[in-house]
Amino acid sequence: MGAFGAIARHLDALIGPGVMLLFPLYASMRAIESPSTLEDQQWLTYWVLYSFITLFELSFWKILAWLPFWPYVKLLFCAWLVLPIFNGAAYIYENLVRKYIKIGGYVSSNHPDIQKKVLQMMSLDARKSVEHFIELYGPDAFDRVVKASWAVLQAEKEAKNQRET
Repeated sequence: MGAFGAIARHLDALIGPGVMLLFPLYASMRAIESPSTLEDQQWLTYWVLYSFITLFELSFWKILAWLPFWPYVKLLFCAWLVLPIFNGAAYIYENLVRKYIKIGGYVSSNHPDIQKKVLQMMSLDARKSVEHFIELYGPDAFDRVVKASWAVLQAEKEAKNQRET
């Protein structure tokens, strides 16, 4: 085996820092400079997940020391999170974090109760857009939009009921 065996045994130590730290660091700096929020989301999510992995390792190091395959599992998982072909971090954000963790539930108290209820039902992105609309056109304009939407929904509901009967 010789040199090949030594490289295979220490593959995680040779490739790990580049995959888990250097490339994400470089890509994060590029994302900061780009106007795209998708890259920001990918790399912020990666760093959050990498932090969780590190906390997990620190908490369970005695158990993980008995698992010789742990460094390779970690390397493969981090490669999946990092590599642009997979965009694993963005996948986890969209399919797990965004579905199950509601961040940004706070709605400013300067809105009337009915507007607060509507805003709390929205995603964070939609809420930001609506709050920007309210800043530009005022709360009365938002009330008119909500009432018009409600009227359209009621008309659609009545039309559906008439078709069914």
